[in-house]
This record gives sequence, structure tokens and C-alpha cells, in this order.
Amino acid sequence: MRIAVTYENGEVFQHFGHTETFKIYDVENGQVISSEIIDANGSGHGALASLLADRKIDMLICGGIGGGAQTALAERGIALCSGASGSADQAVDAYLRGQLVSSGVNCDHHHGEEHACGDHGCHEGDCHSGGCQDCRPRFTVEGRNAGKKCRVHYRGTFNDGTQFDSSYDRGETLDFICGTGMMIPGFDAAVANMAVGETVQIHLLPSEAYGEIDPNAVFTVEIAAVPGSEALSVGEEVYLQNIYGQPFSARVVAKDETTVTFDANHEMAGKELNFTIELVETTEA
Repeated sequence: MRIAVTYENGEVFQHFGHTETFKIYDVENGQVISSEIIDANGSGHGALASLLADRKIDMLICGGIGGGAQTALAERGIALCSGASGSADQAVDAYLRGQLVSSGVNCDHHHGEEHACGDHGCHEGDCHSGGCQDCRPRFTVEGRNAGKKCRVHYRGTFNDGTQFDSSYDRGETLDFICGTGMMIPGFDAAVANMAVGETVQIHLLPSEAYGEIDPNAVFTVEIAAVPGSEALSVGEEVYLQNIYGQPFSARVVAKDETTVTFDANHEMAGKELNFTIELVETTEA
């Protein structure tokens, strides 16, 4: 799988139509194995979409994007996750962990050949600095920290007390832009109203976390219909493509001589989760 991120100075660049560089990530078995930075070498939605298609990109992660650009990407079979901001590397990591949610089309006008900053009352350059109101990501939560870069420590447990994740154990904070969909809804909503130095404990239902288990996301196919599936093992995570050519992750949950069964539900789907969250710092994004 290949992921491209609109890129500038280590951050997710907020304007797909104006991006000058992309960071490309090669992913195998849910892990980044290599990355490179490339020049856009073009302008306009069609040119950028074609560039990504030529690079065999499966997924684009970006900030602001309009309907025309989304159409251009879809026509080339490139999946989209928009509304991301902050560190490009962390956005990719969040996507691979199933914690990055796309906001869809989040820019209401066209750019590139069809639009220049100032056309709708913003100052030239504002679209690149985040000042253009029409081009900012739409926040999924409200609160004092919505739109800010937040650094948090957290510990996650199941209802039986079993720990499934901890930033404390890793020795590094989790950094994200609050309210842009980078985090699961309940986590985002909790941080949105926290004060720096505050620690809270929250309990999330599946609807506030990774959703309920979808029985339709478990499916069985003939091994002969999926090239390479004969070498898969139960428990292995793979990337498949839907009918539109868009990639999605799935786990092998059963296999016999002729068929293999996949589960495309997130591994945390249907689970109630508990978090202890400590807000370490907030800065303007």
C-alpha cells in the first residue's frame, strides 16, 4: 500500500490544490517500511491526481480539499482521508491504527486554476496559513481546545482493567489537532474542554469509540479469487480493495483449503473503552 500526504515542513499541508510537495509512505502489514518526499510538479486538481496515480498511490491524506479534487482522485481510484492536520508522520500512524477519520469535502470552492486567495474576501496567503475561513478544517467538536495542537499522555483499558495502550509506557506524548477527526469521537470531545495540567477519566461506548461490530464486514471468498491469499495465515492483517479500487484493511479470521474469511471491522469495534487522559500542553495549530 502507498499513502501520500500533502506536505510542508513536516506538517500536513492544508490545501490539496496548492500543495508543492507530497510525502509518500510505503506500507506493508500495517507498518511504514519507507518514505520519500516528492515535488508536486504541477498545478490543478487533475494534474495532482494524475501525479499520484502515476506514483501508484492508494490513499491520500490531506487537510482541505474541494469536490472537484475529490472527484479527480476518485476517478483514478485513490481513496481520500481529509481534514488531517499537524505532523504528517503522526497522521499516517493514526490512519494505520484506525484513528484518523475523514471529514470528506471540506473546502467549499475550487482552487488552482479556478480560484485565487482573495476571491472570497480572505487575504492573499491566508489559505496557506490557515486564516482563510472557507478553507479551514471543520471541527467535529466544540470547546476551548478545538483547532489547537494538543499534547496528551493517556492510558487505555478495557472494562476488566486490562490495559491495551499507554503513552506513558512508550515514554512519549500523543500529539494531534483537536476536533479535526484525528482521534475517536469520545477522546476528541474529552480533550476539547480540558485545561492544561488536568487529568480526566472517561468511559466510552462503542458509538463514541470504534463503532459497533458490523456483521456484513465479515466475508468469505474463494482463495482462487484473491491472488496471494493461499499464503495468508489466520490473524494476519492485509489490505484489500473494494469495487471502486479503494484499499481497506482486514484480518484473516478463518481459512480452509478453498476459502478464506476476512473481518474488516476495526479490532476495537464493539468494545467499551476507558481512558485516563492528561493534557500536557496546547499550542495554536
